[in-house]
Amino acid sequence: MGGKTVTRADLCESVYQKVGLSRSESAELVEVVLREIADCLVTGESVKLSSFGTFMVRSKSERVGRNPKTGEEVPILPRRVLVFKPSNVLKQRINGDTVADEGED
Repeated sequence: MGGKTVTRADLCESVYQKVGLSRSESAELVEVVLREIADCLVTGESVKLSSFGTFMVRSKSERVGRNPKTGEEVPILPRRVLVFKPSNVLKQRINGDTVADEGED
C-alpha cells in the first residue's frame, strides 16, 4: 500500500485551511471530535458518520489459537475489538464508481 499516513496534525491543518479557524481552534476542534468518538466507543455505543461509515465495538469470546512458529495451542482471552464498516458511498468512492445519491449509506 505504502501511502501517506494522515496524522492529527494533518487533520488540524486541513481544518485550519478549509474552515478558517485559527490553528489552535482547529487543533482543539479535531481533538474534541476524536475524544467524543473514542468516549462513545468506550461506553459501547456505535458511531455512525453518514456517507463515511460506522465504528462499533464487538465482543469476541475466548477461543483456542495456535502459535504459528511452534504449532502450540494457546488460549486467546475474551476481548472487545473495534470494527469499522464503511458506507456504500465510501466504498463506491474508493472503487472509483460514481455515487448516485450522496445521502445514502
